[in-house]
Amino acid sequence: MAGWSASDIPDQTGRTAVVTGSNSGIGYTAARELARRGARVVLACRNEVRGTEAADRLAIEVPGTEPEFMRLDLGELDSVRRFAETYEREHDRLDLLINNAGVMALPYGRTADGFETQFGVNHLGHFALTGLLLPVLLGTPGARVVTVSSTMHSVSNIDINDLNSEGRYGRWTAYARSKTANLLFTHELARRLAAIGSDVVAAAAHPGYAATNLQTAGPNAEGRRAVERFMRIGNRYFAQSADAGALPTLYAATAPDVRPDSFTGPALLGWRGSPTKSWRAPWTLNDRAGERLWEESERLTEVAYEGLNA
Repeated sequence: MAGWSASDIPDQTGRTAVVTGSNSGIGYTAARELARRGARVVLACRNEVRGTEAADRLAIEVPGTEPEFMRLDLGELDSVRRFAETYEREHDRLDLLINNAGVMALPYGRTADGFETQFGVNHLGHFALTGLLLPVLLGTPGARVVTVSSTMHSVSNIDINDLNSEGRYGRWTAYARSKTANLLFTHELARRLAAIGSDVVAAAAHPGYAATNLQTAGPNAEGRRAVERFMRIGNRYFAQSADAGALPTLYAATAPDVRPDSFTGPALLGWRGSPTKSWRAPWTLNDRAGERLWEESERLTEVAYEGLNA
């Protein structure tokens, strides 16, 4: 992995990638670099204006490519279902599903379906999306599902009895729990895929400390100007670029030696640098915890992974 960069991405000609939250930040970079290597990319974004603008910008930056925008609101399960139905109707393969979109450290709120926002968007939305797209993933040789987590997962394990943080809410604790859920989901998905002999690879990645609007969106929405300024200073002086932050995701999505249930992140203290194997909290490798989260996620989303229920 040493020195691995976007120029090391293998040829992606003939492959199709869906990248959630790809109108900006590491999601946009991931989509752009995959397109540069020949992939057909679908920008799955909540905001139609920003998503369309991103597709237009990508088409200019990568001449000859035809990026496609499709609306996807991970905080609304009906939107997730519509996206999956439309995708399967219009596409016959899915080589890369990159579950990248997310929200961070928001005040307490609920999604359209009544879930705590961070858990609902960061985990349940992607859980439902992956399950609904499972048939096309299983039908595509060598497909991969890459879910973007965070080193912040180490702050807190999930509370299986209070997944929606109804007992007590802390914005950073809830974020950490949603990122733990991302890793537990990857762990359990990889286990279930292996059990049926599938060659679909489920892996995870994290960007380290990358300068994106993820850090400032929450404070900006609440009018917490001092916090927003602090985050902007951190992005400017300490964070690596979004382009660098996307490398672990791109490595997990394309490198030939990526193993199921691997976790890739920046080499230097998990903050910045070339992609490498990343440390993860022991609770993210707990089979029983992964199984229980899976069962609850199926119940909450009403999305069943046909053929993968163990």
